[in-house]
Amino acid sequence: KADIIHIHAVGPALLTPVARLLGLKVVFTHHGPDYDRDKWGAAAKTVLRLGEMMGARFANEIIVISNVINDMLIRKYHRKECHLIYNGVPAPQIADFPEYLEETGVEKGKYIFSMCRFVPEKNLHHLIEAFSKTDNKGCRLVLAGDTDFEDEYSAGLKKYAREQGVVLTGFIKGKKLHALLTHARCFVLPSSHEGLPIALLEAMSYRLPVIVSDIPANLEVGLSSDCYFHCGDVDALAARLQKVIDEDYHSVQYDMAPYDWDKIAKQVMGVYEGLLK
Repeated sequence: KADIIHIHAVGPALLTPVARLLGLKVVFTHHGPDYDRDKWGAAAKTVLRLGEMMGARFANEIIVISNVINDMLIRKYHRKECHLIYNGVPAPQIADFPEYLEETGVEKGKYIFSMCRFVPEKNLHHLIEAFSKTDNKGCRLVLAGDTDFEDEYSAGLKKYAREQGVVLTGFIKGKKLHALLTHARCFVLPSSHEGLPIALLEAMSYRLPVIVSDIPANLEVGLSSDCYFHCGDVDALAARLQKVIDEDYHSVQYDMAPYDWDKIAKQVMGVYEGLLK
């Protein structure tokens, strides 16, 4: 007997017409075109595209997490009444965990950090190749994460990483992850596909210098131009990494107000209240 059902992502949105037929009011949050992810085959991509269409056409209200997605829905489905509400990140949990850093084999401020799933669209192979081209001056590359299901790509990536002396932490959370975010020299996200990357926002909350690909989702965050490199350009990424390695270890202050969970909760509640009226 719910008044509203809130559906997240294009896959579950396939059921939007069913919810409407049952008399429910539907809010649909579009987190990004998941059918662009390399891991899906043709059949799965077709279903995801159908889910997007069902959500866009039949939801009472739509929330988008970026202007890029909003513009896409306007172009594809002529949907003009979307609510832009960004992803949020919690306050950083600054952690000093020297035992874990020692166990990992890194020193404070002397490692480049990335965290994500080990899937092709994250382009971690480009990051490893780019780092191998630098004069690292004692800095190391640390990759946190893994894959949900081992496949040829993830197995090959981990083999390549080990050959290049990259530190692989596996899936980590809590104090271990907070410590790596607290003491990294820089955070890198070389993806070819994102919705609005929470990993990037988390790194920004820890005031880390960041290097990201120039895809629309990353550009929307509005970083300074020297934070971006052309997606897929390994030499450009290597040059950005070298600059961070060469300069003094420092932090960067970002405007995190748009990603505050309290603000986001009020925005979502506003959508609910408006729908019930």
